[in-house]
Amino acid sequence: MQELIIYHNGICSKSKGALELLQEQNIPHTIRWYLTDPLTKEELQKLLTKLSLKPSEIVRRNEPLFKEKFEGKEIQESEWIELLISHPELIERPIVENASMAVVARPAEKLLELL
Repeated sequence: MQELIIYHNGICSKSKGALELLQEQNIPHTIRWYLTDPLTKEELQKLLTKLSLKPSEIVRRNEPLFKEKFEGKEIQESEWIELLISHPELIERPIVENASMAVVARPAEKLLELL
């Protein structure tokens, strides 16, 4: 079985739930603490390709930062890439990927699609 990567935020209950599922099922995985080890532009673009989503589709719109600075503004997809790199807390979580695809694991069981 190929190893999965979980983009994890340790204070998020949904992220914790996905990590627990990986551990309970003994699924090989690597944890990427994306808030302290942010994605590069290239990594984010590759992840979006695997997700088959546009940058705006992985933005956490309930985050206070989004509401304070970005809500109601017209932002281009290319601008979202830069904003997500600068503000990784705006990236939807958890995201889990394998070598060929990725999912937003909400609910956590959605990550099983990668197996």
